[in-house]
Amino acid sequence: MQFFSAPEYQPNCAQLFEDYKNKIQQLIPYATIEHIGSSAIPNAISKGDLDIYIEVPSQYFLNSIEQLKTLNFKEKLDTLRTHELCMLESQQHDVALQIVVTGSEFCNFLTFRDRLRRFPDLVTQYNQLKQRCVGSSQEQYREIKSNFIQQILDQE
Repeated sequence: MQFFSAPEYQPNCAQLFEDYKNKIQQLIPYATIEHIGSSAIPNAISKGDLDIYIEVPSQYFLNSIEQLKTLNFKEKLDTLRTHELCMLESQQHDVALQIVVTGSEFCNFLTFRDRLRRFPDLVTQYNQLKQRCVGSSQEQYREIKSNFIQQILDQE
């Protein structure tokens, strides 16, 4: 697993986000679309991927997923999937869409992003955690990262 410094990947992710945001808004005008993940956090190191948060009312959840698939996305099968959360991954770019139901617990993607934006010392801790994971399996990395995220969310 390789990580990139913010200047190496964030400008590209920012541009890619704007491109996708425009396409998504045309398909799903009622959606809230936010840039999340490390590429949305100043000075965060990353694998270089882009995560996009798409929040929709529950009655539009399934239809929104189908609409987003027309942008060459497919459902990611090896991750949490509920009636309030679905992850789609691009078949063209290193981009993931997190489709979330308004008011669900999964709105915490924004809470985590905003907390790291507000507290640079947490970004330093997050970067150090990632650097310690170089050489780890994807599963180990996900578990360690998940534990860190939960600790941050529990600090309310």
